[in-house]
Amino acid sequence: MSADAAGRDDPFRASRWARVAWIALAVYVVYASSRMEISWERVVTGLENASRFFARMFPPNFERWELLLKGLLESLEIAVLSSAFGILLALPVGLAAARNLMPAWATWPARFVIVACRSFHPVIVAILFVKAVGFGALAGILALTVASIGFIGKLFTEAIEEISDKQVEAVRATGAPFASVLAFGVLPQVFSRFIGFSTYQLDSNLRNSTMVGIVGAGGIGGTLFAAFQRFDYDFVCAILIAIISLIMVGEVMATGVRKVFLEGATLADLFSRSGRAVRVRPLEGD
Repeated sequence: MSADAAGRDDPFRASRWARVAWIALAVYVVYASSRMEISWERVVTGLENASRFFARMFPPNFERWELLLKGLLESLEIAVLSSAFGILLALPVGLAAARNLMPAWATWPARFVIVACRSFHPVIVAILFVKAVGFGALAGILALTVASIGFIGKLFTEAIEEISDKQVEAVRATGAPFASVLAFGVLPQVFSRFIGFSTYQLDSNLRNSTMVGIVGAGGIGGTLFAAFQRFDYDFVCAILIAIISLIMVGEVMATGVRKVFLEGATLADLFSRSGRAVRVRPLEGD
């Protein structure tokens, strides 16, 4: 066997440009580390400080559970409202941005809206809304609504652009209006993905709602920031445990929503202890 044939048969053959890329990456990592003043002494000092910090966090202090519960409920309300508003607004924006269904004069403005909403971190947007509407949950709801439009709008657009054109053309051939094309040609192909995107956005907003409160946009984040400022680390630990519990509850809720919409589950199925998978309901006429 010749050397060229052996090289073609080797799935892991080395590439000159791959080696150059790895070497360039290693050189840049070393350069960036030197610019960022990263040193082993700082790491050792950080470990010592972290050990003292974690020692002061335990055991967690749940004595102020009323304040903790109030912050958690406000974060939950912010996440649910912002997800609902964001998804409802992202649906028409994402549809308008789909190039396989809409003309260019509609897709480019819609894509600009999506890019503008995705350009800034939710905390930065929350700071802007705090300046505009003042401190409180309203600023957090508006900030996470903007973030939801950007994220969900992009995913909706990509899902619509990946559908099969055959089903859409079949519905159009019947002379159906555009709304019927969407209902019978587009929605059945993307519905399961829409549900997945929506539940993920709710989960994401649950996490972000605990963060925007740091800048005064409501939620448990404000309580967490105040506890850090008071060096009340045992209460900080209690807040962190509560946030983890909230995210776990959100994950369970998201799983239940997916089962209800995609597998036809009932409330009895969701709370069943049998653990068996829920069967998908057959369509009429099957």
